[in-house]
Amino acid sequence: MGSFSYKDIYIEDGRRVLEVNILPEKYCNFDCIFCPIGRSQNKVDTQKSFDEMDSSLKELESIIENTKAELIFINSKGEAFVNDKLGYIIDLIKGKGLPIRLLSNGYLLGRAEYIEVANRCDEVIGEIKTITEEDFQKVQRPIDGYTIEEYISNMVSFNKQYKGKFIFEITIIKGYNDDEESVSKLKDIIKKISPDRIIVAKMDDERFKKKLGITDERYEEISKALLSI
Repeated sequence: MGSFSYKDIYIEDGRRVLEVNILPEKYCNFDCIFCPIGRSQNKVDTQKSFDEMDSSLKELESIIENTKAELIFINSKGEAFVNDKLGYIIDLIKGKGLPIRLLSNGYLLGRAEYIEVANRCDEVIGEIKTITEEDFQKVQRPIDGYTIEEYISNMVSFNKQYKGKFIFEITIIKGYNDDEESVSKLKDIIKKISPDRIIVAKMDDERFKKKLGITDERYEEISKALLSI
């Protein structure tokens, strides 16, 4: 038994998608107050070695074959780049001739060692949840020294050189980025990053929905505005 975990296969655009979490527990460079996984006990942005990697890779290979997966989505508990075997995982999947989608919060996409790994994936997701420095520090609680300006800049520079499909996910949060001024700023950020696809999400987790969720009507308004960019 390996240390990876999986979601049930689902169909997206006619493809069988297998989601895999490659971290044994949460390892992240942020500690967002609304993270559905919980607090970051392991707040890091450097790579680490984890146990049971050999068995995890064998199990992944077996699950790919048994499920007849057609797209592998690396969607982890935290920041997938922290796993120092991410490159081996990508090699294994590519060896099966399958496309890879990688989720990252996007901050580390400005570092050469992570750019090289991400460039080997067919799709990369970067995301944003707050748009002011004050909110970024207060709500997302990043590693000391991080700034919202560098966060956005890292995704901009990454996508300029990236040959795959860059997906930009924006989560709308009540009181933080749901007003007209914030929507205007988000439009500017979208233009700077120039993603291939935009996903507009909202707080659906019941633990945070009451305080941080927006109405369906407002969500539709914002989505329409941002997706028209």
